[in-house]
Amino acid sequence: MIVKTAEFVTSVSDANKLTEYDDLPQFTFVGRSNVGKSSLINYLTNRKNLAKTSSTPGRTRLINFFKINQKFYLVDLPGYGFAQASHSEQSQWQSLIGGYLQNTQSLKLVFVLVDVRHEPSKLDAQMLNYLYQFQIPFCVVATKADKVGKSQLHKNLQMIANAFGLGVQDVIYVSSEKRQGAQAILDRIQSMIC
Repeated sequence: MIVKTAEFVTSVSDANKLTEYDDLPQFTFVGRSNVGKSSLINYLTNRKNLAKTSSTPGRTRLINFFKINQKFYLVDLPGYGFAQASHSEQSQWQSLIGGYLQNTQSLKLVFVLVDVRHEPSKLDAQMLNYLYQFQIPFCVVATKADKVGKSQLHKNLQMIANAFGLGVQDVIYVSSEKRQGAQAILDRIQSMIC
């Protein structure tokens, strides 16, 4: 797939307004704060500043919708596990994310992003269990592949696969910096919108 057009559509903070965007298939990115969701969206769309990136974790606090090729949405969910957010903010995010994941009829696939440098966290495991529980299709994506050497990359991909009970071939690795892995994600999306 070639991304020809990509535009920011809206940010949503109210779970009741999410159904307004059920008109096209949705492919969602979720993961811990600072795992690289916004950078990956920019890389996939070949747009430097489409999704706002920051070195400060926890900047994405709303659900952001990006319309791609006028055919589907990429959706950026707030990161989980940001310790500096207040308890009430974290609770609000969980409610918003849960409402989105459970009630979006056009949700096709959730890309669960994990940092390839680290073993998946308890929160990552909880997210996968949540997706299993509600039978929401997902794909695991290991980000920041440029931060480790090739031999370490394979070991870490195996570690991630083992932690989630997956085969290593079920984990896509990407590097927004070195521009690796986008085609595997775009091919997965293409196969689900035909």
